[in-house]
Amino acid sequence: QVQLIESGGGLVQAGGSLRLSCAASGRTFSNYAVGWFRQPPGKEREFVASINWSRGDTDYATSVKGRFTISRNLGKNTVDLQMNSLEPEDTAVYYCAASPRGRAVTSSFGYDYWGQGTQVTVSS
Repeated sequence: QVQLIESGGGLVQAGGSLRLSCAASGRTFSNYAVGWFRQPPGKEREFVASINWSRGDTDYATSVKGRFTISRNLGKNTVDLQMNSLEPEDTAVYYCAASPRGRAVTSSFGYDYWGQGTQVTVSS
């Protein structure tokens, strides 16, 4: 069992930045794929970004491309999501997800483990 712990959420004004971090309790992310998803109020969960830990390949939702960056922190064994130029539409609970199969996909069904989520609120 892999426990994922997200951190870094909060309240920020439009145009500001936040950095989210996802850590795995009790193991490394080696050979895993890690994704970030979000669920805006009253909406379904949606893909944000993903990374293959071994190769470092990344993928982004169109809505965040150019503003968000997903990356590996090898020293801390975390997957981070740097969010810049935040917009009120980015307000959501953000979830970290991981798959031991190593293939980063955009569907939430491709991930076995999920964190509890962290709230990101962007005020206008």
